[in-house]
This record gives sequence, C-alpha cells and structure tokens, in this order.
Amino acid sequence: MAESRPILTAEQVEQLRQLDTCTVSNAIERFEVRLRNTGFTDASVRCVFPHLPPTVGYAVTASVRTSVPPMDGRLYYDRTDWLDYVLSTPAPRIVVLRDVDKKPGVGAFVGEIHAHILLALGCVGVITNGAVRDLPSIEPTGFQLFAGNVAVSHAYAHLFEFGRPVEVGGLEIHPGDLLHGDRHGVVTVPRQIAAELPAVARQLLETERRLVEFCRSPNFSLEKLREVIKGAGWTRPLRTPPDRD
Repeated sequence: MAESRPILTAEQVEQLRQLDTCTVSNAIERFEVRLRNTGFTDASVRCVFPHLPPTVGYAVTASVRTSVPPMDGRLYYDRTDWLDYVLSTPAPRIVVLRDVDKKPGVGAFVGEIHAHILLALGCVGVITNGAVRDLPSIEPTGFQLFAGNVAVSHAYAHLFEFGRPVEVGGLEIHPGDLLHGDRHGVVTVPRQIAAELPAVARQLLETERRLVEFCRSPNFSLEKLREVIKGAGWTRPLRTPPDRD
C-alpha cells in the first residue's frame, strides 16, 4: 500500500523538516483526515537528543528481542538480510523497532555500530519502545534517537522479523509511513496531504504570531481576545473525519 502513496521531493521533505512537530500536528488537524487523539507517540517514548532539529523520513519497520538468546543461536550482526529491506524504502529513512519482549529495553539493538550502518544506508533516526546506547558516539552524527530507555548492554539483541506494521509508543506504524519527530515526540504524516502541509502550517504560524503579539500589546482585553480567537477560526465545530488511509 505504501508504494501507491506519493513520495515527496527533497525540497518538500526539507520544508517539513523546517517545522516543529507541534506545528505539523496542528496543520494535520486542519485537513480533518483523522481523529485528533491519534497519530502520535505517547510519553513512553522520549526524544534522546532534544537539541537536534526535526527528523523526517519514511518508516522501515522491524521487531527485535533482547532479553533471551535467538532460537537459532545467531548474533544480531549475522542478520544482514534486513538491510536489503531498509534500502527498498525511499530515503530519508527512519527505522522503527518494536521490542517485543515482555519487559522491553533489557538490551539495546541500536548503539554506535548500528547507528553508523544505518546512517550509511540513508537513515536519519530510530524510533523504539526498547533501549538505545552509546549516546556520546551517536550524538555528534546528528542521528536522532527516540527510545523507551537507555541501556548499558546489547544483551541478546536480535532481529525477530521485519517489514510488518508495529506499535511503538502507542502509535501504529506501517512500512513506508511518513514520520516527523522532534523533542516533543513523533507524529505520522498522512502522505496524501504531506505536500500541502507546509503552506497550511505557515498560515497557522502567522495566525499564532499575531495572537501572541496581541496578548503582549497594551490593547489587550478579554473582549478583544474573544474576537481574535473567533477570527482565527479556532472556534469552528469539530467534525468526525472520514475513514482515510
């Protein structure tokens, strides 16, 4: 299904990267393509490098385990077949790893070595409900990490499966989903509206700028505030969005 959805140009990706995730979320709401309480990660997954700029990419999904040895006895470096799958997804790529252990995050699948491998393959970050490690070595590269925790060891980290939908941080992510993340978290961007989002976002930012300026001005009053909010269109009734992919 992901292959039938539009792929953004490099310029369009860069336009999205210039926006923070909160603004992207606000802009998505304007299209009314999904419920407002869906489409983003919860607090169980945090941004490890909050000072880095927003990250945008297409989802490469996999499931891992770290608390028990793999059944075939192979280490995670023996599984290079999934790297061919990584390259089958358009760049830029964000690897989404679901730790399927009963207690996620015992060990880290992604550390310094895997981060550099993924960087070389056109990946810009990792999202996982599990652990990451080697933060001082990864941080200078600009490779972003969203994780449930950090860990000392990779323990028995190994790949379980790849190329299927996963749930990370309460968010269901499908292969090829367009993702946008920063210090606030991660949001999925419906690809059918992605090219239109930056223009809508700029309009929203301008409206917010005018409202903030009004709140700081000596002409502020509650009566005028109500007029400004109404003029911004923020008081319109909510509609239930139709089912759309």
